[in-house]
Amino acid sequence: MSTEPETRNWLELPLDVTTSILTRLGAIEILSSAQNVCSLWRNICKDPSMWRSIDMRNSGEVWDMNYDLEKMCAYAVDRSCGHLININLEYFGTDGLIIHIAERSSHLKHLRLVSCYDVSDRGLSVAASKLLFLEDLEISYCSITRDALETVGRCCPHLRSLKFNIPGCRHYIGSDDEALAIAQSMPELRHLQLFGNKLTNDGLKSILDGCPHLESLDLRQCFNVSLQGDLEKRCVEQIKNLRRPSDSTRDYEFDAQVYGSDYPSEISDIDLYDDYDDYFELSGASDFSDYDEEYSFFD
Repeated sequence: MSTEPETRNWLELPLDVTTSILTRLGAIEILSSAQNVCSLWRNICKDPSMWRSIDMRNSGEVWDMNYDLEKMCAYAVDRSCGHLININLEYFGTDGLIIHIAERSSHLKHLRLVSCYDVSDRGLSVAASKLLFLEDLEISYCSITRDALETVGRCCPHLRSLKFNIPGCRHYIGSDDEALAIAQSMPELRHLQLFGNKLTNDGLKSILDGCPHLESLDLRQCFNVSLQGDLEKRCVEQIKNLRRPSDSTRDYEFDAQVYGSDYPSEISDIDLYDDYDDYFELSGASDFSDYDEEYSFFD
């Protein structure tokens, strides 16, 4: 009697089970390896239903990868054949890519941009004008300003959730630019995260006035906000889930180190951001790439 362990032929799995397994992989894993396993998996990976959600999560070391994430992402978007609903970009992307996504995914509902330093106000604004059904937008650690936020608010009437996060710093000079853009253009917001933002009490009041349906508000590391007295009372009464500036960051997804803690108080946020702005200017990616070429690397 044989004592060898029984092995399973993965090709004998029901088609729906195989599809379910493959959908749990990220887009990078599918395009760089999974689709090359066999013809069956390749055919499944070409089905547009596989690309309703595209997760381009990566380590951030894009300079050390053997493939072009931007071309890979554009190819994945094209495979969706207009059925894309949710997309996540991290550590790469240009205006050209964002516009490419918007032009081919008019029913997109969820857009997440993390450390996409080469996506500008102009690029996001053009994309937003084509994303009329966008409901959920995250912009974390990007070079986006109030100008693009205002355009998003005007062009995306179904927007219900916004995350607009930057590194926290105790020496930022207060500014309500982004808070006012949100208050004036996004009246239907239900969820708002402004981690590390420079808004003041005045900006917070504007948000409470302009976004009357807010259910959750995350103000962690917004050190220019002082929740006291009537303002605190109003926040508690109006917001079901309130995260205060000094609340724990233990469940925050990103590095929550407070920058500028060791700087003299006379150093402004302009000084602290000089190097940050230089990084945006010197990153070198093109603004509007051409994605009409064949993606032979992935075919």
